[in-house]
Amino acid sequence: MSLNMVESNKVSANYARTTEVTATPPTQEDTKKNSERRFQPRLLPTLAAALLLPLFISAGQWQWNKASIKGKLQKELDARGAEPAIQIPTSLVDPQALRYRKIVARGQYDVQHQILIDNRTHREQAGYHVLTPLRLEGSDMRLLVNRGWVPALAEHNQVPQVATPTGTVEVSGTAVVPNTRFITLGADDVNNKIEWQSVWQNLDLGRFGKAVNFPLQPIVIELDAASTAGGFVREWRRPDERLETHLGYALQWWSFAAITVVLWLVVNFRRTS
Repeated sequence: MSLNMVESNKVSANYARTTEVTATPPTQEDTKKNSERRFQPRLLPTLAAALLLPLFISAGQWQWNKASIKGKLQKELDARGAEPAIQIPTSLVDPQALRYRKIVARGQYDVQHQILIDNRTHREQAGYHVLTPLRLEGSDMRLLVNRGWVPALAEHNQVPQVATPTGTVEVSGTAVVPNTRFITLGADDVNNKIEWQSVWQNLDLGRFGKAVNFPLQPIVIELDAASTAGGFVREWRRPDERLETHLGYALQWWSFAAITVVLWLVVNFRRTS
């Protein structure tokens, strides 16, 4: 082989090597750029969050307020219950001034206008609360006395017979202001009078007052457990009953609100191209 041919092959080989393309590895900046996320709110997730957040927050606040109200009422009951008992007057009283006060009254039970409040349970058994008007001694004024719970009969359309003391009795207990926030089925007649019934779904003092023809105190006395004035089962509900449940519900609703915010942020952070 001649010297010229050898030199020619070397030149060709060098040329081939110099024309090869070498792949350039990605730099750190390119990798970082490809992995970057940018906040770009999307329409549907934003609308969903805008609808859900106020709902969750308001629901939590509602439960929190219910717990706060119950706690305040329990403190009021504890404070006023420790005060000396007062004799109920024969004139109309201020219900808020007497709420949760220990009161004493003398008179005779008015059995003719006694009513049963339906759908009251005791230890998971259905029954009634027995409310009997007490005609205050020396007047025509009545005071409704909640004498406690009695069980319902096997046939719910039958009303249990309730024994009531005769003659003058002295009742003692706690004054309560009945709740008025419920729906009453039934309408007044043309004379704005209520058709009398012995079983009521709820106690509405306004409706009860229209159904009778005597003055009525705007409070109800829950008979003390130790009273001998014809009481039945008297395990009265505390104002702060289920308070912890309301607090738990409030925290639950607010946690839903926090989760909604987190999900909204995650969904709306997009990877840049």
